[in-house]
Amino acid sequence: MVEYNHMTEQEGWWVCSEGRDLWLPQGQLPYGKAGELGLDAERARKIGEYQGRPCWLICQQQPTEMENVRRLLGINKQLFQLAGRGVQLAEFYRSHRWCGYCGATMNRSEKEFACLCDHCGERYYPQIAPCIIIAIRKGRKILLAQHQRHKQPIFTVLAGFVEAGETLEECAHREVMEESGITIKNLRYVASQPWPFPHSLMCAFTAEYDSGEIDIDPKELKSADWFDVSQLPKIPEIGTIARRLIEDTIVLCREE
Repeated sequence: MVEYNHMTEQEGWWVCSEGRDLWLPQGQLPYGKAGELGLDAERARKIGEYQGRPCWLICQQQPTEMENVRRLLGINKQLFQLAGRGVQLAEFYRSHRWCGYCGATMNRSEKEFACLCDHCGERYYPQIAPCIIIAIRKGRKILLAQHQRHKQPIFTVLAGFVEAGETLEECAHREVMEESGITIKNLRYVASQPWPFPHSLMCAFTAEYDSGEIDIDPKELKSADWFDVSQLPKIPEIGTIARRLIEDTIVLCREE
């Protein structure tokens, strides 16, 4: 249940965001009393707890030290996920100020994370976009690619959004074929990770190479190749599900 805070001196962790970025003074998620931090907590809402203390969301932008939530990625997984939840909710509230059906002003629910239209009765919830992300093994090698969307020269595993009417497994086979031109077998689910860029849920899999030659989709990838696990290029940072998949594949290859 959503909790509102009407106590200016409420102590806890604070996610101040209007979507995408959040307030990170000195690179840290702020902790303390709202008044001491210069925050107006009248409309803050509780979004979770960390180290036994509440974490509050305030949908506002601070004048300085607004940074990407990715800054917290390698510091603490739980704190990253809480901050990511706050950023996603802040973006949800920012983008749902008016009803998409009738155009009336929306109100935020006091009982759950939702926006309500008092005019037509429509109710909106934050939308999560499921994605598959998959590490493919071929002997002692792993398929890694440079994605067009990445600004840094990082090699990572393949990924893609699930389409309407599609299972996660069907998506994995389709995305691999579309992006790399190969087929896979022995698909196995590994784990999932909330990914607030902007509102995805990464569903991670491993698989083995089955057939075909690499033939990349240039709209999605800059390049792709098989890399021996003992000679990997620059890979994603610690804390990402992509990094976990690559490390899990390295272990599998070395065990065999």
